[in-house]
Amino acid sequence: MTINAEVPVAATRAGPAAEQDTTAGQAVDGTSAADLVLPLVAVGGAGVLAGYGYVRRTRRARTRTTPGVVSPGIPPAVSPRPPVTPLPVLERQAGAALVQADDCIRTSRAELSFAEARFGPAAAEPFHRALREAERELAAAFAIHLRYGRGVPEGRDEEAARRQALAGIVGRCAEAGRRLDAAAPEFDQLRALVRETGGALEVAEGRFRELTGRTGAVEATLADLHARYPASATATVTGYVEQAKDRLVFATTHLNQARQAADLGRSEQAVRDLRAAEGAVGQADTLLTGVDQLADSLAGAADLVPAALTGAEAVRARAATATADSVSRSLLGDTDAALAAVREELTSDRPYDPLAALRSIVRAVSALGGGQDGVLGAAAWLVGRGDVRAADGFVATHRGAVGAGARTLLAEAERLLGTDPATAAEPASAARELAEQDVRVHGNPYSGGAEHTSGAVLGGVLLGEDPDGGPPLAFGGPDTRKRERPDPGEPASHSARTD
Repeated sequence: MTINAEVPVAATRAGPAAEQDTTAGQAVDGTSAADLVLPLVAVGGAGVLAGYGYVRRTRRARTRTTPGVVSPGIPPAVSPRPPVTPLPVLERQAGAALVQADDCIRTSRAELSFAEARFGPAAAEPFHRALREAERELAAAFAIHLRYGRGVPEGRDEEAARRQALAGIVGRCAEAGRRLDAAAPEFDQLRALVRETGGALEVAEGRFRELTGRTGAVEATLADLHARYPASATATVTGYVEQAKDRLVFATTHLNQARQAADLGRSEQAVRDLRAAEGAVGQADTLLTGVDQLADSLAGAADLVPAALTGAEAVRARAATATADSVSRSLLGDTDAALAAVREELTSDRPYDPLAALRSIVRAVSALGGGQDGVLGAAAWLVGRGDVRAADGFVATHRGAVGAGARTLLAEAERLLGTDPATAAEPASAARELAEQDVRVHGNPYSGGAEHTSGAVLGGVLLGEDPDGGPPLAFGGPDTRKRERPDPGEPASHSARTD
């Protein structure tokens, strides 16, 4: 309770103006606080939302993995760069692609020879065409690999150029394989081995019998070469007859198994054994033919050496009168020494290597810039062809161990044989030496397996990916050449059980 000391005043009636003023005053006094609270709440809420959005945008910018617009002042997120494959890895991949493409072509060519013997040249022509196309692609890949090994290309960005060259090698090899893969289904339709194994077996058995009869004659030829020439003359075919016999034993085993499987209605097993036998028969043919070719080359060289020596002396005499600078005098001295050594071999009573003598003459004359035609041209062709054949035969029968380097040199020798035979012998000999080194390093991983399997794996007849040697390789590229691999649930063949 309060005490009111004011004096009471009589109430008076207020007019309209007075009522309006009083009402306005009450409105101002009564609603001013509410009107201020709502705007303040709205402003505060907007501030909270703005802060929350800023935090979310900041976090999103820091964790962004795709290109976008980020807030100013915030560094954009950097995506990790893909790893760059080192050059040594790319080089190994390119080498593996060359080896695989070359193996596909060699395997396809060998099986095509059996199909052509069965159905004739006209039926085999489409597949010869596919082989030629694949060979062109592979030849281009080998040429790139040869330039790469010599340090070409070079430039401001040598590494980028090398990567491009390696990519070109892989691409060419892939194209070669694609052409063979594309022809493989039609090739299978031509042979129809699953339905007509009998006819193919007759062809393979016929070639097997012919080679078995040749083996004794070739063995006698090799013995005669050993008696007439020094060991160096026959070094390139050392062990070839024994290897041919090994392939023939492998072939007769699989021919018998193919016959048995066909009689039992196991067509797919019969096809695998047939293809394994065909591959072995083809390699036995290559080995025996290599001995016969060497005998022919030695006989031809022996006939050519006297005439080639006379022609080389004439070239030397012309070169001596043409110039007298110090470099030419040095070359003339080397030529005189080489020709004198050949003359000494001819006049001595000791056996000599006619091919080696002819090779020395060709090299001496080539250094003087002569020997492109006549008897010297024939000598260069004989030497180059002999060396290329020797290298190619060794690679063909040992391709399970031979790497890309030897195959590249062999491809270069084959190219030079058609353009400059005098220079083909050098890369061919280098290819043979490198291939022999590859075989020595490779060793014999199947020495404890089934009898005669190691030779088939070394020769590339079997794939060599399984303990028993694996399935035989067939006509086709990388995607189709392994189509003879047995299903996991298929019963094992006699050879698998023996292994």
